[in-house]
Amino acid sequence: MPKKRLIGGLIMREGWIVQSIGFSRYLPVGRPEIAARFLNDWGVDEILLLDIGATARGELIDPEIVARVSSSCYVPLAVGGGIKSAADVRALIRAGADKVVINTAAVLAPECLFDVVHMFGSQCIIAAMDIRRTIEGHDTVINGGRQFLGKNPVTMARALAGAGAGEILLHSVDYDGSKQGYDLAVIDDVSTAVNLPVIAMGGAGHPEHVREVLSRDSVSAAAVGNMLHFSEHSVAVIKQYLAAHNIDIRQDAEARYVHVEIDKDGRVAKLPDDILAHAVFEFIAEEVI
Repeated sequence: MPKKRLIGGLIMREGWIVQSIGFSRYLPVGRPEIAARFLNDWGVDEILLLDIGATARGELIDPEIVARVSSSCYVPLAVGGGIKSAADVRALIRAGADKVVINTAAVLAPECLFDVVHMFGSQCIIAAMDIRRTIEGHDTVINGGRQFLGKNPVTMARALAGAGAGEILLHSVDYDGSKQGYDLAVIDDVSTAVNLPVIAMGGAGHPEHVREVLSRDSVSAAAVGNMLHFSEHSVAVIKQYLAAHNIDIRQDAEARYVHVEIDKDGRVAKLPDDILAHAVFEFIAEEVI
């Protein structure tokens, strides 16, 4: 079985990376290429760059920004935002994207994937679905989670798989930025219904949440966004936590946290004072001085 993947999710709005909370509130982080470089250096397996305003503007995610991000990282880069055609896909791949993420155009008309899959192959096509809870269960949504399509996520995922998508990205609007964990109910339904790699996104706030979703055989990757910003070496911390809990994940970064405890906030736990004192202070006899 392939190793599980930890994907760094970069949400972009008006050219800047932001922390997204419920698809409605946004906290600024910084420039896309800087955020990508940090994730790359900390050992993330892939980077996901999504321009959440591109479709509303009627534009494609800026290929120049994609080129800057691509030059800052050496892991696979998946890019999404406003993609409608094979020409858009070509422009982004030429800019340095390894994969493209198609959301609105794909869920409104899954058959639109046929052309891009025929030209570029399914291995570089990720079909994304934004999901919200309803009284009956879950629904597929667009327009920042405001427009319900009345399309069951399982039915939608099967249509996207049938159209040639190589992977399915499930992004929960309700759990986005909640730090309460992933929406496991819809993830279980969709991931067991399609024979494709499924990427879970939305809600991670602790390494345990990532372990919980990746412990499922049907889930191949977890995308983490907000938790990777403003947390020291959080990629390395999460990966060490996963490895300690028997999740088969790649660990090839320079920063590792072997044999450490993770505190309730998902950070490396502080060592006891006596150990810290011994590590910092060294007694030197007076005659030596």
